[in-house]
Amino acid sequence: MSPLGGFGVRSNMNIFTIILTQPLANGLILFYNFFGHNLGVATILFSAFLFLVTRPLSKPQMDSMKKMREIQPLVDKLKKKYGTDKMAFSKAQAELYKQKGINPAGGCIFQILQLVILIAFYQVFAGSLSNTAASITKLNSYLYQPFVSQVQTLNTNFLYLNISKPDLFNIPGVPFGLPGIFLVLATISQFISIKITAPFVEAEKKVVKTTKDSTDDMQLAMSSSMMYTVPLMTLYFGYRFPSGLALYWLVFSLGTVWQQVAANGWGSLTPFLRRFGLLKSEAQK
Repeated sequence: MSPLGGFGVRSNMNIFTIILTQPLANGLILFYNFFGHNLGVATILFSAFLFLVTRPLSKPQMDSMKKMREIQPLVDKLKKKYGTDKMAFSKAQAELYKQKGINPAGGCIFQILQLVILIAFYQVFAGSLSNTAASITKLNSYLYQPFVSQVQTLNTNFLYLNISKPDLFNIPGVPFGLPGIFLVLATISQFISIKITAPFVEAEKKVVKTTKDSTDDMQLAMSSSMMYTVPLMTLYFGYRFPSGLALYWLVFSLGTVWQQVAANGWGSLTPFLRRFGLLKSEAQK
């Protein structure tokens, strides 16, 4: 992508973030007013509501994943057939996808929307939910009537959390905070979500061994590393961002796991679950 193209994508995301910030703030306060004036409860329920509302946008991604899993043996045969001729393989793969009605970019809209909502939520939590006079003023600038007059102070306490601050445990004598329960759960659920969308890693390893081109090894390494780098990024940013974002990300990740399992099974977690008797094999069913 050219720098100009990249700038265009960032500009569009900024525009969508600005557009979403106000309705997200109002939706959050609406849930806050309806569900006990607790910002943690409101965040969890509003996040679940957002997931259900945006769920139809993820259907193309689920359908694409299912079809790609079904035709993976055919893709492996193409890799063996064309070997190091990447141009011929890419052309044959594109033709196969076209024949099977697969759009590899089918889930991009849902992924981008998740990121935009996360950024917009960050602006709401970081800039307007800390119960200072300035933050309340900024929050009220986002709100529609009749919410403005109702918001003077916010209950940001939820269990051990202050929703406007990172989810960390500060232990005397330890020079850094330890990740809290919700941040850890968000990280784990993110890992599981990515893990079950990658059911072909072991098969890919076998195919890579039959090809001489290092490109295959690099692609496999990138796919494998994504399983760990994305959850670690969730943990890293959780150290700095308000814990309300960890609650949002936890709800969305759990919802995504549920949707992925219902549509496509447990993916590359299947052997692990069967090993410990948590999932029956086809022969046991």
